[in-house]
Amino acid sequence: MAVDTAGHARTSFDLKSASLPVVAVVLKTTNAAVLAADLAERLADDPGFFDNDPVLIDLAPVREAPEPIDFAAVSALLRQHRTLPVAVRGGSPAQMEAAHAAGLVAAPEAPPARAEAHAQVREVPVEVPVAGPAAVVIDKPLRSGQQVYARGADLIVMAMVSFGAEVIADGNIHVYAPLRGRAIAGARGNAEARIISTCLEPQLVSIAGIYRTTETELPDNVRGKPAQVRLDGEKLLIEPLA
Repeated sequence: MAVDTAGHARTSFDLKSASLPVVAVVLKTTNAAVLAADLAERLADDPGFFDNDPVLIDLAPVREAPEPIDFAAVSALLRQHRTLPVAVRGGSPAQMEAAHAAGLVAAPEAPPARAEAHAQVREVPVEVPVAGPAAVVIDKPLRSGQQVYARGADLIVMAMVSFGAEVIADGNIHVYAPLRGRAIAGARGNAEARIISTCLEPQLVSIAGIYRTTETELPDNVRGKPAQVRLDGEKLLIEPLA
């Protein structure tokens, strides 16, 4: 160990807590081949959906499955889609032990959230805290790679959300400028949430776990114009604002 001139011990590093964005992949099958096919189909229209995102594997839906899970195969599959599997939660004791043996750490349990079959549900702990029902207001442009999560609140953005940026809210999302990145409303299952923008050009929109990418161009009556996104049952509707 090095010692400075004042005689105090010093080290070459510090240990601090950290919070990172993470994607929760909710498994609904123990069959890696089925998962591979579903992921390939889901991401065919948006191969750049992931960008080396850390991944948490949620096992709650398959906790009682009698078949063992090949965590090495599942992790390898997720890495093929540009993710970094790091943690697991919600499994049986045997599943958690097998996951740990495959190099995955145990993550804290979370309340159940609505998700589409084998879907990716973004859970980004880079949060803006609010006290009680409120709206979080962002008045600066969000650049590619930036993320904002309004927990328990609506999110209002007064400037551009650039391609590659991400805005997330448990409530509604309002963007009074071009929305070109990803917008995820109702992040904890609120199917009544909406996404509203004065210039809708998103990379992805999602409400309560149901999402749509816009690799296929939006209709002329909403593309680049004031519009809203809402759920009608299990279907996302994108409509012009009057």
